[in-house]
Amino acid sequence: MADLRTLPLREFHVANGARLVPFAGWEMPVQYTGIKAEHRAVREAAGLFDVSHMGEVIVRGSQAKKYLDHLVTNRASTEPGRATYAIMCQPDGGAIDDLIIYCRSEQDYLVVVNASNRERDLKWMQEQAADFDVEVIDVSEEYVLLALQGPKAQEILQPNTPAELNLFKRFSFEVSQIVHETAMIARTGYTGEDGFEIFVSPESALKVVDALQLSGRPQGMLLAGLGCRDSLRLEAGYPLYGFELTEEINPIEAGLGWTVKWKKEGGFVGQKALDLHHPDPTRRVIYFRLEGPRIARSGTPVMVGDTQVGRVLSGTMSPMLDQPIGSALIEDYPATVGQGAKLEVDLRGNRQEVEIASSPLHIKS
Repeated sequence: MADLRTLPLREFHVANGARLVPFAGWEMPVQYTGIKAEHRAVREAAGLFDVSHMGEVIVRGSQAKKYLDHLVTNRASTEPGRATYAIMCQPDGGAIDDLIIYCRSEQDYLVVVNASNRERDLKWMQEQAADFDVEVIDVSEEYVLLALQGPKAQEILQPNTPAELNLFKRFSFEVSQIVHETAMIARTGYTGEDGFEIFVSPESALKVVDALQLSGRPQGMLLAGLGCRDSLRLEAGYPLYGFELTEEINPIEAGLGWTVKWKKEGGFVGQKALDLHHPDPTRRVIYFRLEGPRIARSGTPVMVGDTQVGRVLSGTMSPMLDQPIGSALIEDYPATVGQGAKLEVDLRGNRQEVEIASSPLHIKS
């Protein structure tokens, strides 16, 4: 692991029993007490994640809003304290990344990008900025990013901050303090539960984590790793870049058409290509569950009779449902699912019927 980047809180994770694994060029905690226990803690109480491998980019200047509206599918907010989920596309409509844009003012935004795409995203963003009066600055090293997720997240965080968390709407944020340390607190997350993402300096991070541990443990909070982060997001029907959303799977096909604003002045990169798939794409990503005990892993064929009609993108065991769940790309959705065809996964010669989910798979706490 000599070439892997390490988290500022690495020693904290080791001291708390984390199993560290390589992920997106980083040495990351995959689990502490166990994936199933951590998953259940997030659904029933709370979990605390260190997601400092994510990238942070400042977009600043007189044309910051105009630039971002050109860059991504959604419309960047002009309201300070509001965040927006959006997709950054290539000219052919393929996804470069999904990201969250935090509006600090109409001329100052913080953009959070995926760890696996940090360098590529920054290069693309800087290239696209050439015709705008903006600065695009990588500030990833200035933040530790913590995610406190679960139905008891507010109850755990509130004693440690003067921010009035009950006033926070989904996708709102505020710069405040946690145990007297400056922190940007956002009501965002990637688990399907209520929760907060907390941006603090590396120097402040340990003090903040210790305070959250102290108030969280009596409430059933556990430290949580990447393992349960993946099963949680799959239960919630959230895409993971590189699986349900890629350069080959565009936002419309991924079921993210709600992030696309078609009437923005000047349009956005990839709009003409995406318009060909809107509103009824031929290819679609579905989320599903299986009745049998076996997990359908990435690449598993999806069949209708003897014909392969798609492939599994992600698969895991749901700790809440106690059954396999997953996602798949169906190549001709109207001609198969749209006609009521029975889908099956081919698990090395054994067929298992696919039950398509029309809503998030997890049982909401």
